[in-house]
Amino acid sequence: MTANETTLRGPGLRPFWAPAALLTIALATWLVAVERMAGMDAGPGTDPGALGWFLGMWVTMTAAMMLPSAVPMATVFARTAEAQDGRARGPLATAVFVTGYLAAWTAVGTVAYVLYRLLDALDGGVLAWNRAGPFVSGGAILAAGLYQLTPLKAVCLRNCRGPLFFLLRHWRSGWQGAARLGVAHGAYCVGCCWGLMLVLFAVGVMSIFWMLVFAAAVFAEKVLPGGERVSVALAVALLALGAWVAVAPGSVPGLTDPGAARMPAALP
Repeated sequence: MTANETTLRGPGLRPFWAPAALLTIALATWLVAVERMAGMDAGPGTDPGALGWFLGMWVTMTAAMMLPSAVPMATVFARTAEAQDGRARGPLATAVFVTGYLAAWTAVGTVAYVLYRLLDALDGGVLAWNRAGPFVSGGAILAAGLYQLTPLKAVCLRNCRGPLFFLLRHWRSGWQGAARLGVAHGAYCVGCCWGLMLVLFAVGVMSIFWMLVFAAAVFAEKVLPGGERVSVALAVALLALGAWVAVAPGSVPGLTDPGAARMPAALP
């Protein structure tokens, strides 16, 4: 069933439990990430460890970075679910929605891990930091900056910034509908933010500093007024950062030199 705008706006008070729950989860995952990743930033090319460990940290990282920007969408979804399925079902439906959202990002993390391992097995040392590494990292950041200016980025950002716009087009009732909506919103979020996650790999996937920088960028782009202009400004910043990393990586603030970095004894 497709919801009309009147139903989506719904009567009654906004369910404040939804933003409170998401922000609490985000805070908890930030605390876990800081505790688990302390001292692990080895810069670009950081080994992600075993698949299970990496996915655990990936879900923690994406929850920390993305959930604050998903608060408006989750709040409107919760209000709509209460209106459509009953007040008692709203929290559970919202939990299913958020789980679907994180499942989309988990799939992306799995693909990224596999690609990293394939590249690591095939490069023959070419991507080492004293060879082509800075140019590859810089090129990845440049590609992310260019993506910011594409029509696909604009479409995904529109769906992320407009909860009513998204739900009017995609609404489905029930648990299965909540899961489908969560995955669909996660897919739009991936389309909006995959470039920034690529940049995170390019500058150091275990870096708390860069996580904070990109979490702030995602929030500004998706939540604050004028997010479309923020997206363009971010494109310019990424293009400049990509060139900087390629030409003079040692002078980039917050970028750990992989040649000087030392990882802890062993990842799980």
